[in-house]
Amino acid sequence: MRLLLDTHTFLWWRVDEARLSPEVRAAIGGAESVFVSMATAWEIAIKVSMGKLRMSGTVEERLVASHFEPLPIGFRHMERVAILPFHHRDPFDRMLIAQCQVERLTLVTADRRLQRYEVPFLWV
Repeated sequence: MRLLLDTHTFLWWRVDEARLSPEVRAAIGGAESVFVSMATAWEIAIKVSMGKLRMSGTVEERLVASHFEPLPIGFRHMERVAILPFHHRDPFDRMLIAQCQVERLTLVTADRRLQRYEVPFLWV
């Protein structure tokens, strides 16, 4: 299984084990590949700059420590965002959906508002 972690899932992985079920933790730990989008890094940077989130270390340090892979944003991802239906208006989540569709990834998230999109989900 190839997974893409939503922002909250990525943050919870290192700091709050109770929010992730044992099944989800096992799936992440046993996945073929686990990706973190640059959209997630951007969203975290914005939240930190606004004072809505405090983090020890950088996103890159957390990514490396967790053995996750960065997922750059490419033109194909942006083009897919342009044709996504507006089931959800958050630009970061829309990018994650587009990346899952283009790269054939399963999205790991707790955001049930995303379920109308055609991607596989692993619910936390």
